[in-house]
Amino acid sequence: GRVLEPACGEGPFLRAFREAHGTGYRFLGVEVDPRTLDLPSWAEGVQADFLLWEPGEAFDLILGNPPYGALGAGARLSPERRKAYRERFATWWGRYNLYGAFLEKGVRLLKPGGLLVYVVPAGWMVLEEFQRLRAFLAREGALEVFYLGRAFPGLKVRAAVLRFRKGGKGLRLYDAEALGQGHPPLLLLEEPAWQGEMVRFPHEEALTLEREGLPLGEVFRIHFAARSPEVKAHPLTQTRPGPGLVPVLTGRNLLPGEVDYETPHSGLYFPKEAAGLLKPFYATPHLVVGHTRHYRVVAAWDGQAYPWREEFHLLPKEGVRLDLEALVAYLNGPEIQAYYRGLYREVVPHLTRPMLERLPLPKDLVSAR
Repeated sequence: GRVLEPACGEGPFLRAFREAHGTGYRFLGVEVDPRTLDLPSWAEGVQADFLLWEPGEAFDLILGNPPYGALGAGARLSPERRKAYRERFATWWGRYNLYGAFLEKGVRLLKPGGLLVYVVPAGWMVLEEFQRLRAFLAREGALEVFYLGRAFPGLKVRAAVLRFRKGGKGLRLYDAEALGQGHPPLLLLEEPAWQGEMVRFPHEEALTLEREGLPLGEVFRIHFAARSPEVKAHPLTQTRPGPGLVPVLTGRNLLPGEVDYETPHSGLYFPKEAAGLLKPFYATPHLVVGHTRHYRVVAAWDGQAYPWREEFHLLPKEGVRLDLEALVAYLNGPEIQAYYRGLYREVVPHLTRPMLERLPLPKDLVSAR
């Protein structure tokens, strides 16, 4: 059979596979950087961009640890390279990531019944930019996900091993966080009819909250703050305090249940009375929920309607009446923190819009709809 390692460097996965399974295979490695391509004599090395490489053959096994990095507008890609990637990858969407493209490419190079095994960041399980990739994987075969958690010392990224069989169906999710201590993976979830939905951990208490509560997205209109370039480019933004100016608030000003209106963490100032010119929803008192708060939900009511540079900003939909004090206490409380960690663990360090939309609110906190 044919065994391929993309982004191979010295071929650590090819070497490990050969040591475990013997020499009766054809081994091939692809590496874009000629300085790091250094395979043993029994393997064929190809110096090429794997994402643009066309081998003219399919493979029985593809394995490796693809590189990762955002491929959005801020990535260091030439316009020509970006255009070439976009034309080739149906799963490219939003702030796509390099390892997502490696997944699609690998799946397309598999023979029917072939196997792909990658170690990748776990963010693809829930992030919006991977929704096309999840649907693609669901269409193309059967997927097993082994969640490793903190697999790489010194790195913040949480990792997973994906084992994909081309031509099968369904999803299996395993807890493999204790693999390093000699414990076998534990099967947590089996979804034979998986269609590419977010991959969440089964947690009965959290799912009960969802069944009995109201999705936050049905109660609030959710907006995201002006980003840093937008704030800095606005003609009314100042870098020094002055009459009528207030600090542009950031996530560091958002505390559980309260807003710090005084500390100028952003180093930027804006006329308070003109906050609505930066984003219209800034002009109205509203709920602020943290975007990146390291695996927890943080919320407060901005009763003074300040300008912001970050975070989610939520306005109640028309006709909705809320017990605001109780709502803020609930969002910062232990029940919702257990919900969040139960379903998402530490897959990503930030709250996404789909995660926020599904967050359950007790019906007794919503008095009229």
